[in-house]
Amino acid sequence: MKILTFTGRSPSEALKKAKIEIGDDGMLIETREIRKKALGREPLYEIVIGIDEKMAHNTYKKPTKPLNQQKPIKNESEDVLYDISSAAKQISKIADVTDPFYQYGVPQNSPNTHEPKELKEIKSEITKLGDKVKLIQNMFWDERAPDLESSIPAEFAEIYRLASQSGMNKAHLDAIMKITLEHMPFKMRENSATVKRYFQTLLRKMIPIRIETPPSVGNKKVLMLVGPTGVGKTTSIAKLAARYSFLMQKKHKVGLVVLDTYRIGAVEQLMQYARMMKLGIETVVDPPEFASALNSLRYCDYILIDTMGSSPYDKGKIEKIYECLEANDTEFTVDVVLVMPSSIKYEDLKATYDNFETLNIDTMMFTKLDETRGFGNIFSLAYETKKPISYFSVGQEVPEDLVCASSDFLVDCLLHGFNRSKV
Repeated sequence: MKILTFTGRSPSEALKKAKIEIGDDGMLIETREIRKKALGREPLYEIVIGIDEKMAHNTYKKPTKPLNQQKPIKNESEDVLYDISSAAKQISKIADVTDPFYQYGVPQNSPNTHEPKELKEIKSEITKLGDKVKLIQNMFWDERAPDLESSIPAEFAEIYRLASQSGMNKAHLDAIMKITLEHMPFKMRENSATVKRYFQTLLRKMIPIRIETPPSVGNKKVLMLVGPTGVGKTTSIAKLAARYSFLMQKKHKVGLVVLDTYRIGAVEQLMQYARMMKLGIETVVDPPEFASALNSLRYCDYILIDTMGSSPYDKGKIEKIYECLEANDTEFTVDVVLVMPSSIKYEDLKATYDNFETLNIDTMMFTKLDETRGFGNIFSLAYETKKPISYFSVGQEVPEDLVCASSDFLVDCLLHGFNRSKV
């Protein structure tokens, strides 16, 4: 391979010189600043291009670095990664040039308003080159990524990095990546954007979701919210009550049951919501009272049960909730909804789930989506437990900040972050 160097006042200028000189046959190896900008002095950048000896122009005489000054490419990977980022930005600027005559030094008021065919071809090739630079950048990051049985192709490096940084469990990510590499059609691997779309589709299919359905005629829905202290169970109860009472096609009758008599403030808060929305409310102190409370609200379409907050490791309080469920001798089936914050790491979510699992969890609900940037932890828990997600709470406002769970919404948050405008 022949190593060629090109210089310019910016990486884009050097890249254009390389394009004119060797066309598409070269591979970008390195970009570096060899002279900083100073007063009265332009900066100078140099790019290093590798090209097959047979394809190099015979007239090109520019010397390369002596062999004793060259370093193995692997040893220079961090420098390349840093400089490639700058080059990628410059390439984007080239591709976005709006005045085609500017690149050729022709005055902008030129009477020729048609873009030359050659320019269109160059811009198209630069766009392709920009994607190649992006792949190279992610490939160097991938050198430090966890090892799989087969290495991750450069096209997959960006999606692997995004998923890893989202908080997704490593074992889950590696398993999904392995499936992707085995089953993704080779034709779809042409660029990172296609890979990302494929990966998004795959993730969506792996997230179990409980679709919201109203109660059938003559039946009732009884939901019990359980979970650690401070996750927003009481506020979530209020959001659900408002949703079922006012926001659905049919305005359903809703009743509330409070088991959280340990916290006077929580009881008062829920009673205030009940007065505002004109809802029936019952309090339960001991497990035998639980069935009576349900029977008192049998006229309701929905019965929502607020429970005492508990540390996942406080077996006593969890046992008290279990005793209430065991005391239910009514014909009503209680769906247990585990409420957890999205702002804690996967390992803590899993520990919480494991300790509340004795209550026979039916679905999961995640709160505080507006307080975190990583959502891979939610995906990993749903993927690991196979328990469906029913709702997301995305803020403190009642009832606006409650959304029905969807795999599209979660995957979009996982790869692009939470966006309130998409709620």
